[in-house]
Amino acid sequence: MCRNIKRLYNFDPPATDEDIRAASLQFVRKLSGFQKPSKANEEAFHRAVDEVDAAARKLLDSLVTNAEPRNREIEIERARLRSVKRFGVK
Repeated sequence: MCRNIKRLYNFDPPATDEDIRAASLQFVRKLSGFQKPSKANEEAFHRAVDEVDAAARKLLDSLVTNAEPRNREIEIERARLRSVKRFGVK
């Protein structure tokens, strides 16, 4: 659904509060269709971001895995290489 929201679970270093908040904001923006809500919708928009943020934190805190954490730098490089292969641009 939303390509800009990146996987946050099982990384070394773990996702920060800012990472989770940014993903929550992006998700609410996608659902609502608002980049920045009007004054009339501002309270509902920010409340939704807070609720998604809380749900995301609860989810990430409750997940368990035996897999080794992924390295962020390696994953960034893999994504860059996929982009070059797909679009032919560095």
